[in-house]
Amino acid sequence: MIGIIEDSRTEFKVKLVDDLEESVIAFLNKDGGNIYIGIDDNGNVVGLRNNMDLLQRKVKDKIISSIEPSVLGLFDLEVLEKDNKKYLKITIAKGYDTPYHIKGMGMTPDSCFIRVGSSNERMDEHLINKMFRERTRNSLKNIISPRQDLTFTDLKIYYAEKGFDIGDNFEKQLEFYTKDGKYNYVAYLLADNNRVSIKVAKYAGNDVDELMENYEFGDCSLVKATYRVLEKFRTENKIYAKISYPERLEQPMYDYTAVREVVINAIVHNDWTTEYPPKFEFFNDRLEVSSFGGIQSEFTEEEFLQGYSAPKNPELMRVFRDLELVEHLGTGIRRILKKYDKSIYHFFPHFIRVSIKYNQNEYEYDNIINNKKEINNFNSELNNIQKGIISLILFNFRST
Repeated sequence: MIGIIEDSRTEFKVKLVDDLEESVIAFLNKDGGNIYIGIDDNGNVVGLRNNMDLLQRKVKDKIISSIEPSVLGLFDLEVLEKDNKKYLKITIAKGYDTPYHIKGMGMTPDSCFIRVGSSNERMDEHLINKMFRERTRNSLKNIISPRQDLTFTDLKIYYAEKGFDIGDNFEKQLEFYTKDGKYNYVAYLLADNNRVSIKVAKYAGNDVDELMENYEFGDCSLVKATYRVLEKFRTENKIYAKISYPERLEQPMYDYTAVREVVINAIVHNDWTTEYPPKFEFFNDRLEVSSFGGIQSEFTEEEFLQGYSAPKNPELMRVFRDLELVEHLGTGIRRILKKYDKSIYHFFPHFIRVSIKYNQNEYEYDNIINNKKEINNFNSELNNIQKGIISLILFNFRST
């Protein structure tokens, strides 16, 4: 058994069935959830004999081609294994373009479903109409870009580097247009030029009284700005060391893999409709990352920390997934909490702050290692021979 039961957010299927899209729609129209294929009704792993790569493609195609509106960026597939038996997990986020329905059938009780307890129920016309009226008013794709002279050279380069074929309908596929054919706010955020500025501040003490450094990454594609912010967090991650016979112990200021997830989550889930970008701050004892928007009202803090959430910006999520900046839905939080306690999260009505203490303790700053890091960071244009000479000098100096 996998230790869970069927409920409002979990459904088991022994094999891939024809009505899979009905279950996906039911979760999209409610609070999201997980569908497990290869598990019986009692939670026992029966396993799948399918070619798992082929099965994943089939499931993905079935979901994308059978459901309206677009569900790109709203689901993930993951192959899991227990007792040498493989099964498929489909993670589905709460949708924001509700009501979702079977493609080609319109928004009718025969094509709209919703999760009620552990079953999928047909929606009545009243609920369908209510959901349609309440469809996210501030969705980024419905907000007209403040500029219409947008270009996407950087974004196309990133996509090409990941092996995507950049065709003439590139912008349409990424849903860069409003219903009346104008560039939307998603396009604006990802364009080569915009007025979105992301700042990284560094303070001398443990409060904001003395600002030491202020970096600004913006006026460019949000993807490009993200890479720049991540690079800043990588270079700020100094190495500390202590001598403990018979070995020398080293540790970084913070776990970069976990902090990387924090940074990306703050950017991709930020409520950009407020026009407030996320905030990144370094203090002498900690780092803090704040994103605007807070937890969606449908989820509790505990559910959020368990990985249950819905992408506030599914169009952005889709791009960040395509470029492999994010992986499976909800797994970022779980990866962060493998390294840090959930107390790093601080929840407020209008924003979420993550505060991470540095790993210093009895360790001391290592000049040699960090000087070498600085050389690698800022002298990247040196040829291999020059880099080798510098490395040899540092090694000999450290050995004396």
